Amino acid sequence: MARHGPEPRCRRRRRGRADGLVAHRRGHARPPPLPPGDTSSRTPAAPRAIHCRTGSWWGGSLGEVRRRTALVLASVFVPVIVVAAGFVFLVNAQSSGPFNAQRIYVDPQGAAATAVAEGNGDPVVERVAATPTAVWLTPEEHGRGEVGGYVRSVVADAATTGSVPVFVVYGVPNRDCGNFSVGGLSPTAYPEWVAEIASSLGEQRSVVIVEPDSLSLAIECEDEDEQVDAIAGAVSMLAETTAWVYVDGGHSNWRSADDMAALLRRVGIDRIRGFSTNVSNFNPTSDERDYAETLSALVGGAHYVIDTSRNGAGSNGDWCNPSGRALGATPLSEPTSGAMDANLWVKAPGESDGACNGGPRAGAWWPSAVEELGRNAGW
Repeated sequence: MARHGPEPRCRRRRRGRADGLVAHRRGHARPPPLPPGDTSSRTPAAPRAIHCRTGSWWGGSLGEVRRRTALVLASVFVPVIVVAAGFVFLVNAQSSGPFNAQRIYVDPQGAAATAVAEGNGDPVVERVAATPTAVWLTPEEHGRGEVGGYVRSVVADAATTGSVPVFVVYGVPNRDCGNFSVGGLSPTAYPEWVAEIASSLGEQRSVVIVEPDSLSLAIECEDEDEQVDAIAGAVSMLAETTAWVYVDGGHSNWRSADDMAALLRRVGIDRIRGFSTNVSNFNPTSDERDYAETLSALVGGAHYVIDTSRNGAGSNGDWCNPSGRALGATPLSEPTSGAMDANLWVKAPGESDGACNGGPRAGAWWPSAVEELGRNAGW
């Protein structure tokens, strides 16, 4: 199959957290038809016209947005006592940037950890529960007025273990162009939500991945400029924090490096650490390195991270709960070179991509899937 084939209209390829809010894309194959009565996906099997909401960037620096929205938010680290059985991973000595000689945080309330706490004693599930996975922030799960407290609690818990939390911001207006991960905030609410997140990161070291898929999808939607402006605004605010920020840069089997470089420049890649690739995807790490190194050279040497959560067996061209896949290299275990900072687990293994190939609704915990991923990886 061609490396960069024809693109479908506003179509996605990945799934993640609760209620199907975290999904990703790359339509090598048409999504399978939904079973009768299923409403977990709003995207039909056949292509359709997309009604994309429009809006414009509400503009300004983090300080200006704070003043305009009259948000009263903590701008420094606030100690919060959290009793949790957190795990940490020691970073590979070759990892660079924010991960150098650091530990990375494991969320004790992640899906796999919750399954273990509820009695799932499968060895694969237990190992996945102890493996660092990103903490996803969606407005549906952590809305305005609540997301700041949640971020502070994670940062505080990470501080007690001397580890670095990895957050994913995923709430852009017209998220997913109205497809599987339809949702996000309005053009006026989004900057307030991002400002609350930014103000809650404090001085503790953290990592933030910004809006997986959104830049790559923007040029397929009817509101490209509004999407790009929204992400640029989020990047601008997060750039003012002490966090190491990576805006999503698609993956090796989607946009060309030239096209993605142009998009990254539009959102201010020069203001942050770099970009992420392969989020919730299955492409081999070697392909992602080649793509990311080419892309980095086009945007001034920006650094990057690669999601290796489910790429242990590469891709078979299916994006939705494909069979025969395997867990990839555990976070920070891949040697780094060039502009690569680290490999991470951004997608949580075991969370369904959608009601396809025998899976439950998007984002639902699916223990048999993670057990298969682990077995195929030799766990």
